[in-house]
Amino acid sequence: MAALVLATARRLLLRGSGSWRRSRLRSGAPARRGFSSGSAYPRVPLSSPLPGVPEPVFATVDGQEKFETKVTTLENGLRVASQNKFGQFCTVGVLINSGSRYEAKYLSGIAHFLEKLAFSSTDRFDSKDEILLTLEKHGGICDCQTSRDTTMYAVSADSKGLDTVVGLLADVVLHPRLTDEEIDMTRMAVQFELEDLNMRPDPEPLLTEMIHEAAYQENTVGLHRFCPTENIGKIDREVLHSYLRNYYTPDRMVLAGVGVEHEHLVECARKHLQGTRPAWGCAKAVDVDRSVAQYTGGMVKLERDMSNVSLGPAPFPELTHIMIGLESCSFLEEDFIPFAVLNMMMGGGGSFSAGGPGKGMFTRLYLNVLNRHHWMYNATSYHHSYEDTGLLCVHASADPRQVREMVEILTKEFILMAGTVDVAELERAKTQLMSMLMMNLESRPVIFEDVGRQVLATRSRKLPHELCALIRVSAALGTDTSRI
Repeated sequence: MAALVLATARRLLLRGSGSWRRSRLRSGAPARRGFSSGSAYPRVPLSSPLPGVPEPVFATVDGQEKFETKVTTLENGLRVASQNKFGQFCTVGVLINSGSRYEAKYLSGIAHFLEKLAFSSTDRFDSKDEILLTLEKHGGICDCQTSRDTTMYAVSADSKGLDTVVGLLADVVLHPRLTDEEIDMTRMAVQFELEDLNMRPDPEPLLTEMIHEAAYQENTVGLHRFCPTENIGKIDREVLHSYLRNYYTPDRMVLAGVGVEHEHLVECARKHLQGTRPAWGCAKAVDVDRSVAQYTGGMVKLERDMSNVSLGPAPFPELTHIMIGLESCSFLEEDFIPFAVLNMMMGGGGSFSAGGPGKGMFTRLYLNVLNRHHWMYNATSYHHSYEDTGLLCVHASADPRQVREMVEILTKEFILMAGTVDVAELERAKTQLMSMLMMNLESRPVIFEDVGRQVLATRSRKLPHELCALIRVSAALGTDTSRI
């Protein structure tokens, strides 16, 4: 049977459909395949243009960077910032200097409610569906995000619909209806998010809240970003209007756009955002909180039962998560860049990184912690920076029986930060920081957020090449990080 199969295969080979097969079998010499381009343009190197093909015309940039950020301040104090970028679509939004840090005189959780209420019914739009249908005509999507110090309403859509988009944003920000039905739905959404936050396996959002609460007890950035359960039923339309009246004012706003012409954006801003009466009236702001963050230090602990939480058939491992933080600097200080480099130098991550083996393996938390202590599940560095303060943190996870040893190891790493840094280590961290910066700024929504946040905080914007120059100059501080 085997001989029959071999004989049949040999006959099939001898009946090859191509002439090259027959010639190869007859002569025994290897056949050479002729490529179609070889006869037309023989031996033309790839560095030379093909004969008869028009010369390509490439885009050119005059100077270091032609697409500078333009900023115009309107008569009512609203700032309009734009960054030119070629393409069919644009990202436009309103950034407001408001958030949970300004809720000292209010019920905690208002900013959380406003995030969920964003893009609901307004004076011109009867429902959220009508807003989405309007955006759909221009291929648009919308989003709202709140942080401790900034609220951001953003839309990405076709550039031809800029006037419609700015008008919609003005309506959403200044003329929300805040109906009882919408507030009731928001209460349910907030309640669900709080339950999810307490049950999710990833502890990072909860730890971030706790480290801020411990570092800045009952002031500014230490106030709760998420609405406490006891305040869900207390926040109503009157409370929201009281907050909006003080913090949603033109002098605390920036209209930012990427992929738009600056003059057109200014024209739309004058049309829709200047001289309009907001839904909460034109009364003057009286209770604006201008408190400066006060670092207090402290400890916050939380015990959670994760025995019922499982991502699969195996039970979730019992772990203790800790986050240790120290006060750093604000993003307005000159030490902000060195702190960013230090954060990259510390690096770290999980024992099973999503990037695969080798990602970030030269950072200190990988070399000194994860590679030397196999029982550590995670060790990651974070840097949070605000207008008047900052926080450098390290998050680690391990078995509850090894908490003491884990804290000692992290404390040792904080002490070593003040020692001498290897030149190669410093250069690697700076290169990694510049690479991450430039890669992130390839995305239009990221450019929009960078433009808006910088103009909101400093009334101007440092361009990417300026930031890279500052990162390179940080070597002038020397390899001694004791000043940090």
